[in-house]
Amino acid sequence: MPRTVGVVGGGRMGGGIAQVLLGTGASVHVVEAGDSAAQAAQDRIVAGLEEAARRGKLEGSVEDAAARLHLVDTAAELPGDCELVVEAVPEVPALKVEVLTAAERAIGADAVLATNTSSLSVTELAAALQRPQRFVGMHFFNPVPASKLVEVVRAADTADDVVTTALGWADALGKTGIVVRDSPGFASSRLGVLLGLEAIRMLEEGVADAEAIDTAMELGYRHPMGPLRSTDLVGLDVRLAIADYLARELGDRFAPPQLLRDKVAAGDLGRKTGRGFHDYS
Repeated sequence: MPRTVGVVGGGRMGGGIAQVLLGTGASVHVVEAGDSAAQAAQDRIVAGLEEAARRGKLEGSVEDAAARLHLVDTAAELPGDCELVVEAVPEVPALKVEVLTAAERAIGADAVLATNTSSLSVTELAAALQRPQRFVGMHFFNPVPASKLVEVVRAADTADDVVTTALGWADALGKTGIVVRDSPGFASSRLGVLLGLEAIRMLEEGVADAEAIDTAMELGYRHPMGPLRSTDLVGLDVRLAIADYLARELGDRFAPPQLLRDKVAAGDLGRKTGRGFHDYS
């Protein structure tokens, strides 16, 4: 595993990535602008470490891991000896390009730069970089500490050794890496979003209520979480943005149902707001 790592974005995904990397003994530098956002990121990561320790999933002490966590304001402040930087900011192409190019300038030529995007074209993001051969998709899943999969997305110019290295890092984190060619939605988002959208249409049409739809997939098909609960976990706003992108790239079968748009407009975004297709209040 790399000894010095950068994670751009300290939200739910970035914080989870930082947590599992801290668990390997790495020094992790998290980019989060603003005092309140940085404090929230630090609190989120330390709370995750404490939970991992309670479950017996953390080697070493929480204090030791937390001492290796460093918050910085911008990607330009990442240390030059970072061996890996993972971008985990919202699914806005311009924002991702901004932070990726800044991170690339800050780190060495041999470092690996990765994006955690769940659907955007890794090849298109790479087009803005000076070293596209050192760039790869590393799509972690939420919640990162518990999820076992990392989708390693090979862009058009990604070097073979970078793919091999990313797979090795996934294995060292106790996860399974799969290699996917860069295409809209990759493997996981393309299938997962399509199932989720159909579940929303069924709810919209009154086929069954949310509990019944989720239970059908959990018990009938042994899914660990039904498609509506999964949408609540991901965030309805995130799923809507991905669906809009996939609809543009792959066609109307990914067109978001009006019910999804209505819930996002109402602020019912899932677990993070206390209400989505289920109630978490």
